[in-house]
Amino acid sequence: MQSTDYAVRVEHIFEGPMDLLIHLIRKNEVDIYDIPIALITEQYLQYLEWMQTLNIDLAGDFILMAATLAQIKSRMLLPVHSDDEEPEEDPRLDLVRPLTEYLRLKEAAEALSRRNLLGEHTFLRQPEELPRTEAPETSVVHIGLFELIDAFRKILDRIGPVHQVDLNADAISIKDRIAQLVDRLEQNPSLAFDELFDGQVARSDVIVTFLAILEMARLELIEIVQQVQTGIIRIFYR
Repeated sequence: MQSTDYAVRVEHIFEGPMDLLIHLIRKNEVDIYDIPIALITEQYLQYLEWMQTLNIDLAGDFILMAATLAQIKSRMLLPVHSDDEEPEEDPRLDLVRPLTEYLRLKEAAEALSRRNLLGEHTFLRQPEELPRTEAPETSVVHIGLFELIDAFRKILDRIGPVHQVDLNADAISIKDRIAQLVDRLEQNPSLAFDELFDGQVARSDVIVTFLAILEMARLELIEIVQQVQTGIIRIFYR
């Protein structure tokens, strides 16, 4: 069985190249208006290479953004002529403008999604005899592909040095691994991300589990959230 049989498409599960850039900007704690373009370009290409190694099928937008980053990087390396009457516009603005607009739209969409549907709670009334919980509520946020990749890379680092992924004929199929994960989640509707890899020591098994998680997200079988206070990623069975 060829490794290409394990290709997973991420469209409609996770967002695209803009989200990867935002992830890198936040991860490096840099100003969106002063992006270290060489560093971000290098890390962006590393993520693409890593996803391609895992046979995650990338949309063309990712490759187009890689070309845009390379072009901006090359323009910034050009010498600046001091005798120019008007200074040349910062090439990074070609990236900053769509990024800031995308962030505004994303924040607006998230704000709308948090609103209750009209009339959703109109006729609800909590019984007075229900006890109040004393434990503080735990805040959670939904996470995307790139946060998952960071968490998964830590799991792989514990197994051993990174090598080219080799999903051979002995590796379990994604379909069978999904069935196994569903069985576990039916018994435990919520599991920590790390727990899904318990007992797996072979890199091929760990990788297939990760791809199965992505496929389950695409099929909307699971919800993936991260606890703000602890940073723990949890998988909830729908």
